[in-house]
Amino acid sequence: MIIIYGIKERLNPIKAQLSDVIHRCMQTVLGLPEDKRAHRFIPMDKDDFYYPGGRTDAYTVIEIHMMSGRQVDTQKQLIKTLFQEIETQLFISPSDIEITIHEQAPYQWGFRGMTGDEARDLNYKVNV
Repeated sequence: MIIIYGIKERLNPIKAQLSDVIHRCMQTVLGLPEDKRAHRFIPMDKDDFYYPGGRTDAYTVIEIHMMSGRQVDTQKQLIKTLFQEIETQLFISPSDIEITIHEQAPYQWGFRGMTGDEARDLNYKVNV
């Protein structure tokens, strides 16, 4: 699951394109299939969204929640690919993007009536 926060006037017009860019990066780097897109957009009022100095109103926070198992180099590649693709396709500077990856053990995930460690039919690899 991916949660994206930003100032609503900047985030709302680009939600669909940003979702496409993020998902393509997830497919390319992690091998996720097309039907594994789970994005949640949180457009915020400017007076509710404080961000560090040196950033613009395009400042966007991307939280990636995933089951643990991806290698450090894979996670770093995902972050760098996201920076590059978002800048290239949406013209948002990497200084205006903050990305965090939150890993949870498979038993801490619940979907389709089971926990992640019980799932035997995932059509993608977690340990990449």
